[in-house]
Amino acid sequence: MQHGKYRFITGFLALPLGLYLLFVVWPFVQSIYYSFTDWTGLSPEFGMIGAGNYTRMLDDPVFWKSLQHSLVLVLVLPLVTLGLALFFAFMINVGGRRRNAVVAGVRGSAFYKIAYFFPQVLSIAIVALLFQFAFNPDDGMINATLEAVGLGSIQPDWLGDPDLALIVVMMVLVWSTVGFFVVLFSAGMASIPREIYEAALLDGATRFTTFFRVTLPLLWDTVQSGWVYMGILALGAESFAVVQIMTVGPGGPDYSTTVLPLYVYQAAFRDGQAAYATTIGVALLVVTLAFAAIVMRLGRRERLEF
Repeated sequence: MQHGKYRFITGFLALPLGLYLLFVVWPFVQSIYYSFTDWTGLSPEFGMIGAGNYTRMLDDPVFWKSLQHSLVLVLVLPLVTLGLALFFAFMINVGGRRRNAVVAGVRGSAFYKIAYFFPQVLSIAIVALLFQFAFNPDDGMINATLEAVGLGSIQPDWLGDPDLALIVVMMVLVWSTVGFFVVLFSAGMASIPREIYEAALLDGATRFTTFFRVTLPLLWDTVQSGWVYMGILALGAESFAVVQIMTVGPGGPDYSTTVLPLYVYQAAFRDGQAAYATTIGVALLVVTLAFAAIVMRLGRRERLEF
């Protein structure tokens, strides 16, 4: 009986495992292999050059700038996005006025859920284009609003100032992703028994105490998964799309918004240096795996059940 069970499990997993190895693992193996070559991506011919691409990468100031910007995104974006999402989800589900020991969200919670989730309906490319127009220094909505309220003297060049461009990118990424996590955390909070909240209310717990003593511990596994997912978004396609569409260059000014995914794209398709691009991709893979491992390790705690 046990032998038949394992045969069934093996047969059931064989096809998806084979597809995963073919379309996920094998491209990673190929990328690592090509990083030791001089392949241009324009010709099938290439030669082995050993660790030459890695030596070049370590001496490349643009690589270090892009790595620095990616690390800023992966440290700041999850903190801000998940913090806002937890606050919004808590207020929508259990942060409203309590009458007769009944736990409920704020008035208009259903509307807020739709409003927060609305950016998820839009493609990230459309979001980046909309905000590119909004932050236009000449006729964009942001500077026009500042001028309308009498602050025309402080109209910055949002995407042309090296000190502001990356901050603008992070603001757009937060706006475009926070709604997803609001819905995710709302679903997690809805699964927490109301009796727990009502007991805390009867004991005189405040919103602050309820959040940190009840909601966050019971929602911790979801928060941890969201942290890893948000970090992968910050290191991947989301940051690439926003920087590629919104910023000068793209990646500027003065490489102030260049991130690792964008640098991989530029090295491969603009400069015709596919091997060097795969080398940067390997570095991006290492950073992503390290981030996920650190979050999972630091976030490990005793599982709470209810």
